[in-house]
Amino acid sequence: MTTKILFSASFILICQVTCLQNGKSAQPVSGQKSSNDLYMLVGTYTSGTSKGISVYRFDMDHATAEFVSEAPITNPSYLAVSQDGRFVYSVSENKLEEATASAFAFDKQTGILKLLNSQPTKGASPCYISVDRSNRFVVTANYMGGSVSVFPVAGDGSLQPVAKIFDFKGTGPDERRQEQAHLHCVFFSPDQKYLFAEDLGTDKIHKFNVSNQPPFLSLGIPESFSVEPGSGPRHLTFHPNGKFAYLINELSGKVTVFKYSGGNLGAIQYIAADKSPGTGGKSSADIHVSPDGKFLYVSNRLEPNGIAIFSINVTDGKLTDIGYQQTGNQPRNFIVTPNGKYLLVANQNSNNIQVFTIDRQTGLLTDTEKQISINKPVCIKFVSK
Repeated sequence: MTTKILFSASFILICQVTCLQNGKSAQPVSGQKSSNDLYMLVGTYTSGTSKGISVYRFDMDHATAEFVSEAPITNPSYLAVSQDGRFVYSVSENKLEEATASAFAFDKQTGILKLLNSQPTKGASPCYISVDRSNRFVVTANYMGGSVSVFPVAGDGSLQPVAKIFDFKGTGPDERRQEQAHLHCVFFSPDQKYLFAEDLGTDKIHKFNVSNQPPFLSLGIPESFSVEPGSGPRHLTFHPNGKFAYLINELSGKVTVFKYSGGNLGAIQYIAADKSPGTGGKSSADIHVSPDGKFLYVSNRLEPNGIAIFSINVTDGKLTDIGYQQTGNQPRNFIVTPNGKYLLVANQNSNNIQVFTIDRQTGLLTDTEKQISINKPVCIKFVSK
């Protein structure tokens, strides 16, 4: 499934999103800080009442959120934040003529996003965006374009025109969903030496070498790694120790566990995250490891909508299924707070973000019932203050 990315910015930010915490509406706030505050950025689909990217102040001690500002932009379905938090990049997941990547300057004092510029991705339906650690370049995965676009970043954080497009061809056994290449994720290795691009359409993970000079990426050796036919690779993440990688496959609903070394991925386990009836047509979405490396979480968008929970054997990286937490309707992207205390889920069709407490010993989740009401949320990112 395609995902949507980013936001549009304006100097005048309109408060159209109601933040519900224990039934109370949060009003826009101006600049007060607490020691455990983060900024929370939410990308949305804008076919409803959402205008783009919403900014909240999130208290990691008490799991409360206050609405700060909104930056208008069309369908910012995925966001990326520079290492220093000064810049935010988003996709606009649109048809080819309107498909763009955008750059924003982020003011940590006010919580306001200022649009710097937008550039065409030259690939339809960009659904994922990443920025390298040094803020030299930005990469998008273009779902309907079957391609990866590379943008140099200027000194002021704005995006320069596309420097390189990598086009991919091929099909998979699912004639409906794998009729062409569908790039769904672009994710850097922990050491930033490699970038991996997940291709739902061809059941491959494409490998790129990262260089210091434009166009920054070149095809790796090997050029790709294959997973089980019909898997539909969607999102990839790494264990904090850098020795293991975890891939959620949208079509099979399985997690692929990889041993990772020197840019090479070797599959060591497949385990079901989506156990809904039937052998195909699953709808798994996102995947993350807890900051302590003990647990892995996966979102599923079919009944029962929810988060699959696994414990991680830190010796060999393999997973054990330990639980399942039901959520609202269509849980897409989710995020774990840096302190490992909370997991926040963007429920696209329930029009809310749910906040769950993480049990540090068991990894299981408990609903705090502190919901943030927002129309069609699909991506959550944190920015430290």
